Amino acid sequence: MRSIERYLNVRSAYGASFSPAGDLAFLFDATGTPQVWSLSEPGRWPDQRTFSDERVTTASFSPEREELIFGMDEGGNERAQLFRLAPDGEIQPLTDDPDTKHRWGGWSHDGERFAFAANRRDTSVFDVYTQGRTETGDDATRVHEGDGWLTVAGFSPSDDRLLVTESHSSFDQDLYVLDLDTQEIEHVTPHDGDVRFLDPSWSPDGDALYLVTDRESDTLSLARLDLATGDLEIVADGDDWNVEGITLDEDTGRLVYARNVDGYTDLTVGRLAGDGIEEFPAPDLPEGVAGGVAFDANAERFAVTVTGRRENTNVHVVDVETGESERWTNASTAGLDRESFRTPELVRYESFDDREIPAFFSLPVDAEEDATPVVVDIHGGPESQRRPSFSPVTQYLLSVGYAVFEPNVRGSTGYGKAYTHLDDRDKRMDSVADIERGVAWLHEQPAVDPERIAVMGGSYGGFMTLASLTEYPDLWAAGVDIVGIADFTTFLENTGSWRRALREAEYGSLEDDRELLESISPLNSIERIDAPLFVLHGENDPRVPVGEAEQVAARVGERVPVETLIFDDEGHGIVKRDNRIEAYTAIADFLAEHV
Repeated sequence: MRSIERYLNVRSAYGASFSPAGDLAFLFDATGTPQVWSLSEPGRWPDQRTFSDERVTTASFSPEREELIFGMDEGGNERAQLFRLAPDGEIQPLTDDPDTKHRWGGWSHDGERFAFAANRRDTSVFDVYTQGRTETGDDATRVHEGDGWLTVAGFSPSDDRLLVTESHSSFDQDLYVLDLDTQEIEHVTPHDGDVRFLDPSWSPDGDALYLVTDRESDTLSLARLDLATGDLEIVADGDDWNVEGITLDEDTGRLVYARNVDGYTDLTVGRLAGDGIEEFPAPDLPEGVAGGVAFDANAERFAVTVTGRRENTNVHVVDVETGESERWTNASTAGLDRESFRTPELVRYESFDDREIPAFFSLPVDAEEDATPVVVDIHGGPESQRRPSFSPVTQYLLSVGYAVFEPNVRGSTGYGKAYTHLDDRDKRMDSVADIERGVAWLHEQPAVDPERIAVMGGSYGGFMTLASLTEYPDLWAAGVDIVGIADFTTFLENTGSWRRALREAEYGSLEDDRELLESISPLNSIERIDAPLFVLHGENDPRVPVGEAEQVAARVGERVPVETLIFDDEGHGIVKRDNRIEAYTAIADFLAEHV
């Protein structure tokens, strides 16, 4: 039997960017934390370009020079600073404000400057800045003062305008065009109600935007927005599935967009042709989840990150016109045979209101009838979705005899906005009821031992774990709460000020909905937990502050066995490999003891 450490040593490579000369930069966790590495051709061992103990969060090559800009935070605090990596390896800090979040917004086409959003002026809102490629610190020019969550989506083809997104909630955005000469900003997506305008790109002539939106349907479609008239025209719908992203090369009109089909990615490659898209052959890629598309300088190839249940995360390069692909990175499987990795069955079960709930269900090899323990693994978000990507923890659990059940309860994305809104505010606990119905479905499966079912989840999935333990205490042999919400009032009071309004839009506001927030908080019924509990958190978590873990551990520990592990150099999730090995070894031992 292999240890979980072996599985946690499976590497990941992702987030690629092409240089003007065709070299590929990407993030790779070979050293234990994601750093920038580069390759000039597929298959060879890459060159390491950054050497920090802290994680690199993004990297983007200049369109004109063999230099790149990368972002890096400290201890998982998500307050990323920006750095320029020169061809000779010299690293120049571009920002010097460790209390500020700097969110990358792209290079100008001439490579002379870049844009970003930052909450320097007021920690609760984001302003828009431009900065010369060699300028540092306070040299940045604030070109727009925001009053909400702003993101820069890129320079126009003529570099005289910026495309800016304002997010009011996860399901309501607005787009603006910012004139860099006059600093006047034009609202280009006026609308009523909640509408998503996501992944916007400039058209080659700069007269329109291509984006994905659900303005006219329950699911997301690819659309063209004419900036002169405001007309929105659907270019491609998803055939009842979400179009979840578009990457458009402004010089050639070549593009890649993705559909999310029951969690699996379906890529379409083509070029703009009149009012539609001339499609090229579909890419030859492994089954799973693909994203992070980046074209090379001539848009003859694109890099894409691919992951699947039998495919640890790697970067593939695809020929645009033929669809032929080649894996450029060779992130190690730590000597584990890919064929030994288990793939899930996509199932659906009926919930309390006869609604079908999709889930992934994986069984270990030679699962014994009535004797197989199960881990119910709940995704975060809640505006998220469990998808068939590679998970070393899942594969370890399957290798030692656990089944794994991964439901996409109501409130999950990927199934239309109506499904996603089924858990809003006073309907929050309906999603927890979906978990109870999922366990009832598990009881009907021949292999499952109904007395040996554990629940585990991270972030919002941590809330779902605690809520499942308090609402349905008789179902569980154990629970694992990872960076989870225990009390919505203390969570909203203490979360990063820049994200409070977005979270209140989902859960309810402290001012108007405190009674509701208290009623759905697991901490207020924590005495109902009967199962042993493991609590994992990062001290520097800016999203779900560590106080959520501390108050759960203190209260639960009065009644049932509880183990607590808090890392002082981590944030919202455990990233550093040594910490992950310590954390998940402890979780594996905890499950072995109690399940």
